[in-house]
Amino acid sequence: MMETKSVFFCNYSVGTEVYSLVPEVCRPFGTRALLIGGRKAMAAGLSGLEAALAGSGLEILQAAEFGGDCTVEQGEHWARCAKASGADMIFGMGGGKALDTAKLAAFQAGLPVFTFPTIAATCAGTTALSVVYREDGSFSHFAFYPRPARHCFIHLDILARAPWQYLQAGMGDTMGKFFECHFAARGDALAHSSALGREISNMCYAPLVEHGVQALADCKSGRATHALEQAVLANVVSTGLVSLLVLDQYNCAVAHSVYYGLVLLPGFEEKYLHGNVVAYGVLVQLAVDRDWDRARELKAFLRQLDIPATLGEMGVPLNREVLAPVLRETVAGPDMEHIPYPVTEDMIYQAMEAVERMTL
Repeated sequence: MMETKSVFFCNYSVGTEVYSLVPEVCRPFGTRALLIGGRKAMAAGLSGLEAALAGSGLEILQAAEFGGDCTVEQGEHWARCAKASGADMIFGMGGGKALDTAKLAAFQAGLPVFTFPTIAATCAGTTALSVVYREDGSFSHFAFYPRPARHCFIHLDILARAPWQYLQAGMGDTMGKFFECHFAARGDALAHSSALGREISNMCYAPLVEHGVQALADCKSGRATHALEQAVLANVVSTGLVSLLVLDQYNCAVAHSVYYGLVLLPGFEEKYLHGNVVAYGVLVQLAVDRDWDRARELKAFLRQLDIPATLGEMGVPLNREVLAPVLRETVAGPDMEHIPYPVTEDMIYQAMEAVERMTL
């Protein structure tokens, strides 16, 4: 007997008036919502959402300010609040940690969840998982769900006014999805879902090459444009679709493992956003793979986006002793468990050397 498989996608709306669609989309699930959001996120989006709900019969019972990390304790707390208040659904508004907390609480409470991203740094609004941390801020685990949010409302005006650094980092992380997925899946006979996800990963790079520079300029000017929309959809939707479709072993490879190595350096994680470091990690992966033409192409593109493309630009010396813990973590990390050939610390260091001296 064949195993039964189900794939659930996150519906989404994108534009400058998307909150006007919330009553129509959400009313079939009830009339009462608990909103979990970051302070800055709610300052940017809550008044517009409340105006869109006025007179619709759909009400926000509580707009709960979220701060800190997505933890088991936070999820349990907001799940209890949702059930005690009689909420029919949970709204998440903000960046990755707020959206992940809303998803965690919703699935613990057995309620549908809807997402309202206010930055375009992650695909948390469309994925069926949460990154869960411990109370001390250290990473704990991934919480996987049977389905993503019911709908993601992508408000371009809000994203255009958000700090441009989040869009920039989101593009760096999104490019990683394309390069890592193709690398990790190389040589494998993929089943339909993973094969479809790998092909969608092409949309995590090509649209950014075409629109990314203009999108970043438009975000710096606070303008919701076609270019910004294309970059946002790559960051929020295309990456989410890949995550939903491929086996987990095809989601990450060398680039993310380099990131988890570099953040071991004292003070590094506080200085550099995740996606920008992943983009550098892609360069290392391409150098390991000796794909020099693509590496030069990407390094030139990162220059256009003003994303650091060398260790030197991130204040890290190319020194084997300094990088020893980075190299150890890179090759030992879980993202390296399914790649097309063994990669050693020497190979990573030599790739970093090559990236450092690579001319365009």
